[in-house]
Amino acid sequence: MAAFPTRLAGDVQSVLTVMPETRLAPVMPFEVEVQGETVAIPSRISNEEPGADLERPLSGTQQVILHCLYSRHSDGRVRQRHLEQIVASGEPWVVPFVVQLAGEYVLEILEAIGRGLPGLAVPGSAQRRLYGEFIAQNPAFFARTERRVVSYWSCYYRWSTERLGRIPDASFWKPSGTQWRNRWTRSGRGTRRPRWRTRLTDLPEFGHGPIQQG
Repeated sequence: MAAFPTRLAGDVQSVLTVMPETRLAPVMPFEVEVQGETVAIPSRISNEEPGADLERPLSGTQQVILHCLYSRHSDGRVRQRHLEQIVASGEPWVVPFVVQLAGEYVLEILEAIGRGLPGLAVPGSAQRRLYGEFIAQNPAFFARTERRVVSYWSCYYRWSTERLGRIPDASFWKPSGTQWRNRWTRSGRGTRRPRWRTRLTDLPEFGHGPIQQG
């Protein structure tokens, strides 16, 4: 399983041994960089959840790995249940699992992320630095995720909110100082549609000045 740093290979193997087998292969992995190492995280898995008797002997790290994997489950309720177990983790390798879930824009999951990451809005907090570092290492992935959020909002929620800033837990997209500008323009049919611009202009500083989007 290439979804985690190589130093966790033994723990990952222990987790895989307790996961029920499935005939369906993991779907469309996406690659991100975590502390200088490329990992490939499955977009979806379909394994049934292991029983509590199998999960209980796992170490703390192994349980976090298990929750990360099931946060990619094809069932949204399973994803949310396991996300709630990992969202507050300070491990850098957990971050891409959380960010990917935010990009899938399920309101209940966004609310869980908001509850688990209150420090994102606090300058200098550990959570802000943790997510800012990941964003700095993966600007293309983050930009793609932002676009996906806006697309989901435009398709399903635009008529019930006036602007992105009023979407529940849209503040997730501001941990790094990401700035949204909403310009409304008229289409050829006279309807109003949003045109969005994003900039990563105020990422946390790691002793080298502000980090800019590449």
